[in-house]
Amino acid sequence: MIRSGTFLLLLACSLFDSCRSQKPFGADELILKQRISLPGVKGRIDHMDADVEKQLVFVSALGNNSLEMVDIKNGKHISSIKKLSEPQGVIFIPQTNEIMVANGGNGSCQFYNAESLQTAGRIELGSDADDIRYDSVDKKIYVGYGSGGLAVIDPVKHQKTADIKLPGHPEGFQLDKALEKIFVNVPDANQIDVIDQKSAEVIANWKTEYNANFPMAIDESSHIIFIGYRHPAKLVAIDENTGKTVAVADLIGDADDLYYDSQSKKIYASGGSGAINIYLFEKPAFKQIANIVTRPGARTSMLIPTMNIFILAERATGNEPAQLRIYNTK
Repeated sequence: MIRSGTFLLLLACSLFDSCRSQKPFGADELILKQRISLPGVKGRIDHMDADVEKQLVFVSALGNNSLEMVDIKNGKHISSIKKLSEPQGVIFIPQTNEIMVANGGNGSCQFYNAESLQTAGRIELGSDADDIRYDSVDKKIYVGYGSGGLAVIDPVKHQKTADIKLPGHPEGFQLDKALEKIFVNVPDANQIDVIDQKSAEVIANWKTEYNANFPMAIDESSHIIFIGYRHPAKLVAIDENTGKTVAVADLIGDADDLYYDSQSKKIYASGGSGAINIYLFEKPAFKQIANIVTRPGARTSMLIPTMNIFILAERATGNEPAQLRIYNTK
């Protein structure tokens, strides 16, 4: 019984990295500005996006089947779109003043007018519509979905224009406009797929060194992608031109969001194990400059570099309501 219990403990540690606790440091990297409650929101919170001009944040409350709208300028929750189907991805489209929500439950992508919140369009992808990227130059929306697909959507006509097949469900992905490539984490296949934007075809498959590659960030100026792994918890920098690993560092467990700030050269990662990690990337190595404690399970975040703001979404736990923590970045 003792051996069995020890084995289970070690297994849990290897899966979730909860046994490699790190002392807090670098608290001055994020200064808490305000907390904004999300009334009545229960369960898991997924991706976020923002109307930066109006300072509105859109929050996919997956476990609550709702999209929550928060005014971060005035520090208040303002409205909700209810009866969604496990919303995961969300994107604000400035050119059309619309919001698109990707639903994991039924695979639909729903468009809403950002003012009236009335339905403006709908696209059916079949299943598990997830992460979203918007190419504002070419006016294309990319949505990862199903057991292996990246849909290309026209945001004006509300139509799917192309479908890129992948070997498994896509998680985090990024666009490099200069290289005209898309880099996609495909954890089920233990690889990163490279897509040519012009042909909408997969042109390379890079096998991963670790498992469960979920979030991804990008430094377009240096053509480096940053990958967050969960098993074990690692942060990895990869050269986009060669697929070769440039640097590796330990990372917070259960990482779900990862951001690179091109101005400060800092990398921000939030993880469900209960911390925000911040790094500087000084090729060929990472330098961790902060480990800021958060509520366990708070793995969803968003960086708004133009506003010097980092937002962390905390799900409801016990007597603590769901909320957004708004930080000023250093």
